[in-house]
Amino acid sequence: MNKIEKLIAEMCPDGVELFEVIEVCQINRGRVMSKDYLAANAGNYPVYSSQTANNGVFGRINTYDYDGKYVTWTTDGANAGSVFYRDGKFSITNVCGLLKPKNKNLSIKYLSYVLGTTAKTYVNAGMGNPKLMSNAVAKIKIPIPPLAIQKEIVKILDNFTMLEAELEAELEAELEARKRQYEHYRDELLSFDDGVAFKTLGEVASLITKGTTPKSYKQRGISFIKTEAFDGTRIDKSKLSYVDEITHQTFLKRSILETDDILFTIAGATIGKSAIVTEDILPANTNQALAIIRLTPKINKNYIFYILKSNYMRKYINRSAKGSAQPNLNLQQLNNFSIPIPSLTEQKRIVSILDKFDAMVSDISIGLPAEIAARKKQYEYYRNQLLTFPADRADLRVCPVCPVDPLVNKNEI
Repeated sequence: MNKIEKLIAEMCPDGVELFEVIEVCQINRGRVMSKDYLAANAGNYPVYSSQTANNGVFGRINTYDYDGKYVTWTTDGANAGSVFYRDGKFSITNVCGLLKPKNKNLSIKYLSYVLGTTAKTYVNAGMGNPKLMSNAVAKIKIPIPPLAIQKEIVKILDNFTMLEAELEAELEAELEARKRQYEHYRDELLSFDDGVAFKTLGEVASLITKGTTPKSYKQRGISFIKTEAFDGTRIDKSKLSYVDEITHQTFLKRSILETDDILFTIAGATIGKSAIVTEDILPANTNQALAIIRLTPKINKNYIFYILKSNYMRKYINRSAKGSAQPNLNLQQLNNFSIPIPSLTEQKRIVSILDKFDAMVSDISIGLPAEIAARKKQYEYYRNQLLTFPADRADLRVCPVCPVDPLVNKNEI
C-alpha cells in the first residue's frame, strides 16, 4: 500500500465524494481585449487568451484583473477545454474562464490537475466551433479528498511533470547536437582545395525554372507542391494541393515536374528548403516560390542536393539577399551559383557518407517525438491513477470545502 492509499484508508475510508465545480468554486469570465487595446496599454502583466503556445500569453498590459492563484480554461476554439494553473498578477480575455476555490480546503493546483484530465471531455464541438462555456464547467463533477491527500497528489504530479520536462529538454538537446555534428561534417566533406574545378549550377543543369500560382485549386487531380508540403527534405503527400489536368498541361506547362527534379525555395522565410521529387508524387506541378532544378546525367543529384543544403548555399543566399526586406533568389542568381565539382566517384563517396549521417539524424528526429509521446502517456497513466478514488457514497457527504451539514441529502444541495 503506497502513501496515497494509506491516507485514503485513514482519512476517507467510506470513499471520496464528487462535487460539482459550481459548489466549490467561484466562476468568472474574462473581458474583451483587442490587439489595439494591448498596444495602447502595454506593460509587464500577462494577458492570457485561447492559445496554448507560450503558456497562453496573448500580450502584456500595465494593469491586472487578478492577483493570486487561480485555474483558467479556454472556452472557445480549437484549444477549448485546455486548463492552466495561474499564479501571480494577470488578466484573461473573453475566451477564457477562471476558477477560484470558495474555501482553502481545496488546493488550486490539485483542481488544475483534476480538470486537466476531464475538461476536454465536456467540450461541445457542434457548429464547427468547439466550446466549453461556464455553465458546462459548473456541472463538471470532481473528486475532492481531504487536503492532505490533495497536497500529496500535487507533490507527486509536480515532480513527475518536472522530470518529464527535463527529459524532453535532454532529448531535444541531443537531437540539436546531432544536427550540428552532421552539418559540421557535411560542410567539411564539401570543402575542397584549389585542385577541384568549380562550375555554376546553370552549367550542370538542363533546366532551372519556377512555377506559377494557378487561378484555383481542386479537391483532387494533379499534385501541386507548395513549400508547406515539405516535411524536412521529403514531400508530405497529405499536405499537397491539386489542380486539374487542363491547367497542368496549359497554364502550368512550363513547370511540369519530373522524377529527380530538385525543388528549392527561392523566396521568403523558408528560403533554402529543398526536396527531391519522387515518382510516387507524379504527375505534379509547383508555384513561383519554388525553383525547379533538373540536372544533366553527368552529375550526381544527391551531391548537388547536399550542396544546396550546405554552408556554400547559406553564404550565397546571405550575399545575394543583402539589403532586401525579404530574402529571395531570382533564377539568374540560382544559375550563377558556383559549385565545386569533383569526379563522379568522389561525388558518390561523399553522398554515401552523408546519407549515413542523414539517416542517423532522421532516426533521432523520428524517435524523439515517439519517446516524448511515450513519456506523456506514462505520465497521463500515473496521473489518472492518482486521481481515481474509491466509489463515492451515494446518499450522504461532508464537503471538505463547504460547511455543509452531513445529514443533508446530496440531491437537496
